[in-house]
Amino acid sequence: MDHFTLRDGVLYAEDVPLSEIAEAVGTPVYVYSRATLERHAQVFRAALSDLKDPLLAFAVKANPNLAVLKVLQKQGYGADVVSAGELTRALAAGMDPQKVVFSGVGKTHDEMLYAMEKGIGQFNLESEEEGYELSLLAQRHGHRVACALRVNPDVDARTHEKISTGKSENKFGVPIDRAAAIYAALSDEPGLEMRGIAVHIGSQLSSLEPLESAFEKLGALIREMREGGLSVTHADLGGGLGVPYKADDVMPSPAEYGAMVARITNDWDVRLAFEPGRLIAGNAGILLTRVIRAKRSSNGPPFVVVDAAMNDLMRPAMYGAWHDFNAVVPTGERMTAHIVGPICETGDTFAMDRETDALGAGDLAVFRTAGAYGATMASSYNSRGFVPEVLVDGDKFAVVADRISPSAIMDAERVPDWLG
Repeated sequence: MDHFTLRDGVLYAEDVPLSEIAEAVGTPVYVYSRATLERHAQVFRAALSDLKDPLLAFAVKANPNLAVLKVLQKQGYGADVVSAGELTRALAAGMDPQKVVFSGVGKTHDEMLYAMEKGIGQFNLESEEEGYELSLLAQRHGHRVACALRVNPDVDARTHEKISTGKSENKFGVPIDRAAAIYAALSDEPGLEMRGIAVHIGSQLSSLEPLESAFEKLGALIREMREGGLSVTHADLGGGLGVPYKADDVMPSPAEYGAMVARITNDWDVRLAFEPGRLIAGNAGILLTRVIRAKRSSNGPPFVVVDAAMNDLMRPAMYGAWHDFNAVVPTGERMTAHIVGPICETGDTFAMDRETDALGAGDLAVFRTAGAYGATMASSYNSRGFVPEVLVDGDKFAVVADRISPSAIMDAERVPDWLG
């Protein structure tokens, strides 16, 4: 459920007509709903109510906007981060450092030291080599840091290949058949407090079966490790639950997920952590755009050219992803069209042969379910600027990220003197 609904023939964000935001801020613009963010955060927490004190760490990569993070901080969420920049954002939003988990295969020494000094709750080690480097760094600076070892369970998440992270050929984690030995070796490192294991098999999962398979393997590994005399007190089960991008998509509910987790982990005797991202933010945001013009094609549907582009919303170009596309003021008439952006790439295509609301030049429309992996993946390709972001709260709204113009981006560039 989200809070983007039609009222008297106009699409609203909570109690604000989207046309009012377009008039005040311009287009394209990302619009987030505080009520939707809060509801999703609460529903996910309620789904895990049978578990003892789970850590809920929002995956900052999904939406790092400070206002979004602040909404989730007020809901008691921590953060799953994969860079020093994401950690800085989480802390700036007031998130408790002890509720921060640092994941990612390429943590630099500077990032490791920065996270140590900020007192984060846990490093998720992605390799044996990373563990030894972190231990040396911790000893050198007088720290002993809590760590989990990320395991690659070789489970196919059955999602897009670019967001699958739990197969043996993926770069994440250590092979599960070597995990116990690596954990034992790292447990002897004086700079590390090895306390648990972690797993994350991918994003936008449409079935619980791959997750259940991965968790069963994790449970067997915990038993093996304890039988070998190793201490395991924590387990990070990652994220990955999918959200409905199409109106008729049927995805596993948080309640179904929570029931499965409670059943599988019943005898683990660990504190569980979760890293929801898309599940919380996806349906809490839309990308508001305006039609530039409709262009006739040679032998098919017209091209509806909008002012949003692949640099603003990358998912369709990168993954072939679907986003529902609706008029802000639908007339009841329908059309079939190709929905495209203005960038000089054939890949700047949001939809082909899409049945949609009838639209013409100047009309406003929205790409739905754009609250996750939207603004955060933007670029300035074609020397376009970065679009603003707006947060709606009931009948009020605020710009929570300014529009960054192409000239502002150019101001950061320099021509060396020797070029004249």
